Amino acid sequence: MKLKLDENLGRAEANLFAAAGLDTATITSQRMSGAPDEAVIACCRDERRCLVTMDTEFGNPILYHPWEYAGIALLRLPHRPSHASVLDACRTLIEGLKGGEIDGKLWVVQIGKIRVYQPDRPEEDI
Repeated sequence: MKLKLDENLGRAEANLFAAAGLDTATITSQRMSGAPDEAVIACCRDERRCLVTMDTEFGNPILYHPWEYAGIALLRLPHRPSHASVLDACRTLIEGLKGGEIDGKLWVVQIGKIRVYQPDRPEEDI
């Protein structure tokens, strides 16, 4: 599984995913910090990487069609989450990836819980 961490996730999170055996790249390491959302998701699509983010814009399936990407994992945490809670949500995602397929889906990840959203593709896209 190939992941790309958005700039709202740091080195500790990248190390956690890498330690779990996941091929992990970051927006920061690719010098894309501050890039528009459209550029970020296009890069993920081109590299066939699942985007891991806390940016709620990516959770809008009308703007970002999950079936066009290798997956979108939206970490949903309380306002101003502690670093420990971010890491716990990342651990939840890692466990979910062990038993599930995210390609073409939007996963909304909370601590200990994942909601899967897989909309039907419009007929013109099939």
